[in-house]
Amino acid sequence: MMVAQEQNTDLTAIDHILADIPADAPLLRLAVDAVGELKGESVKVFDVAELTTIADHMVICTGRTNRHVKRLGETVVQHAKAQGLAPRVEGLDQAEWVLIDLNGVVVHIMQPVTRAYYQIEKLWDVDLATTGANSSPT
Repeated sequence: MMVAQEQNTDLTAIDHILADIPADAPLLRLAVDAVGELKGESVKVFDVAELTTIADHMVICTGRTNRHVKRLGETVVQHAKAQGLAPRVEGLDQAEWVLIDLNGVVVHIMQPVTRAYYQIEKLWDVDLATTGANSSPT
């Protein structure tokens, strides 16, 4: 289930996403704030707590180039470390697709072609009512 998304890079779009983040999700706020700081594009936030045990939220965003993707990833990691976290990071060297695990929030930062090819949003943008995730066992 998608929580929020933005389509342009102005700060008001990121601020809109930040306003929709629940107060009890500081890691999610940290991740969105970090990618917004360096103008990550097409930011989407998914609440996946009822769909998987690997995370409560997914953040997906696009960087314009491999340098932009790498810098976005480094910024998320720096923000996390400043809060005393030890994020797990994959793909930072190649910077085609950087994955950062903040232990409850997973951040995907991709180049445009990679994001278009894998379309991982489709994995998480589901209607819980149609999947039965909210239904009681019979």
